[in-house]
Amino acid sequence: MRTRLRKLTVGGRPFMWRAEIRHVSGEGDCHRCIRVRIWGAGKNGRALQADLLSKSWGTPWAACATDGSYPAPRDVRALVEYAMENGWEPEIRGGTFMLTESEHASALEVPDFLLTDRLRLPDAPDPTARVIRAFERRTTLAAGPLPKEGTPGPAART
Repeated sequence: MRTRLRKLTVGGRPFMWRAEIRHVSGEGDCHRCIRVRIWGAGKNGRALQADLLSKSWGTPWAACATDGSYPAPRDVRALVEYAMENGWEPEIRGGTFMLTESEHASALEVPDFLLTDRLRLPDAPDPTARVIRAFERRTTLAAGPLPKEGTPGPAART
């Protein structure tokens, strides 16, 4: 499966990136996982790689069958900025700078994705519980703050 390279500019500097759609199995479901590779100094420079786990959850069908998540340029920009702040030097010849769940997940979260090691390491932590927590957190935040205790809810105010 060939994916096309896309262009992105971060801080006036050009980057090329591609994203490949893959899937990882978890205890509760199959999850969409996107492998993102980014180059800032051509194909001979040090690549940046991150495996992004979709936060999509809660459909009656398997997430692998229905999840349409794909990284947007803002997601890739966030990866580049974070990686450069944390030691990625794209100009170095060869190799890959990995953004891993075990090292970077607590400090980096993009809106629709989590970092995962499960794509590279089948014995890495099960992604299902993390996806459910992230989905619930996002759903709760989208609904807005809960009313303070003792405050009538919307139905009582009408």
